[in-house]
Amino acid sequence: PRLLLFEPEHALVNQSYDAQRAETPTHGDGFGMAWYGANDTPALYRSVLPAWNDTNLWELADNIMSGHFLAHVRATTGTEVQQTNCHPFRHGHWLFMHNGHIEGFDCVRRELSRTVHAELFPHIRGTTDSELMFYIALSQGLDDDPLGAMQRMVGIVERAGRRHGIGDVVQMTVALSNGDSVWAVRYATEGTPRTLYHSLEMQALYALAPELEENFAADSRLVVSEPLSDLDEAWEEIPPSSAVKIHEGTVESFAFTPTQPLS
Repeated sequence: PRLLLFEPEHALVNQSYDAQRAETPTHGDGFGMAWYGANDTPALYRSVLPAWNDTNLWELADNIMSGHFLAHVRATTGTEVQQTNCHPFRHGHWLFMHNGHIEGFDCVRRELSRTVHAELFPHIRGTTDSELMFYIALSQGLDDDPLGAMQRMVGIVERAGRRHGIGDVVQMTVALSNGDSVWAVRYATEGTPRTLYHSLEMQALYALAPELEENFAADSRLVVSEPLSDLDEAWEEIPPSSAVKIHEGTVESFAFTPTQPLS
């Protein structure tokens, strides 16, 4: 993780204090990192400290060996700065992280909470719209149909927004994983969603950082909110209202359209 979190020009830790393509340049309201290793359940480390100021993150990044990890830096949209509100969120073998917001969350929160299955609701630990989106998706069949569950989740949120007279209710880029595959979604009810990219051939990244070749196989893929370098040929922007699935080095693209929830 150190090679990606700290070393590239636009590494995630650099983005925590100087993001180039985000709504705000500073993301100092906590961070998190999760990785798949020897156990079925991924490991999780989250902190309310800014990523640039947590020495434990350096220690972990220098010593964790994992071919599959997620990391996030947070700029709160209004909910409390606390550890349970830091991404990624975890349930079983699933990991979920989100950039964006639900507009008018205070108005729709109660209605949305009622769409979470009763057996899942006690597992919600924080107060963010992001975590609630995750648990709505879990309730909508994330295990069996990840993309469909995400489309139904957004359909539920947009339906609640319409009932409360909220127009641009969903703004999101999302990355989620079950340890086998990664899904990334870019969507907004109105306007242009936050930026999202996936890497292309690793050869381009090897040219940027030769040490990556020793640690990342040629079929490795990265999903990022902004490119780690200015080397354009290494990255492909995920279009608005679309999703990708990454599995064993292959990237599949899909249209993303909100749908009706399961009955």
